[in-house]
Amino acid sequence: MSETRAELRVDSRARRYDPAETKARVLAAAYMLFSTKGFTATGTADIAREADVSEGSIFYHFGSKAKLLAELGRRHGELMIAYMEGNDALEDLEPGIIVPRVFEFVRTNTMWENMGGDPCDASPRVKMMKNADVEPFYHAAKDTVVEWVQRHMQAAFAKRSITGIEIDIAASFTHHFVGEAIDRMFCTDDPAEHARIERETVRFMRAACGYVV
Repeated sequence: MSETRAELRVDSRARRYDPAETKARVLAAAYMLFSTKGFTATGTADIAREADVSEGSIFYHFGSKAKLLAELGRRHGELMIAYMEGNDALEDLEPGIIVPRVFEFVRTNTMWENMGGDPCDASPRVKMMKNADVEPFYHAAKDTVVEWVQRHMQAAFAKRSITGIEIDIAASFTHHFVGEAIDRMFCTDDPAEHARIERETVRFMRAACGYVV
């Protein structure tokens, strides 16, 4: 049986890019759409159209939407890490540098905010954990960032000869605390309140990490 013209067009579009470029285009398109439209409002057909690939190629390269979301979560975490690091060495970073960069990153990368509804009704992170559609994104992003926080703490504490810290626990607590601060920031559009939350987050984190406050 001969293929229809529509089938030929789809197949031709699927072969237009090499596998690496197809994956990169899908990830870039999905990240952009989730950031602007939100998770629930974005389907794989939307991603395929934005990436200019066939919808089937998304499942071919990623297996499922959940695996695509996990890959996007790692990408989101890596982008946040790059923003936190800047051009500084790990051992030279401290809360007064990192926290303002985190706040600036989430102000311009509003995936958490796009969960829908009032962000003050529940933590955006809790919404993600309770939503099976987006849970893979949250956990992959968290794991990626917490692993970086562990490496940063190891380098920063070694530089200052601080020992006896259970770094895996400290890194997890740090991620949770800063996440709570971000949730509070999403609850208001008041720049003065944003500045207050950021300032107190820095003060707390500096005290927790043994800096002079």
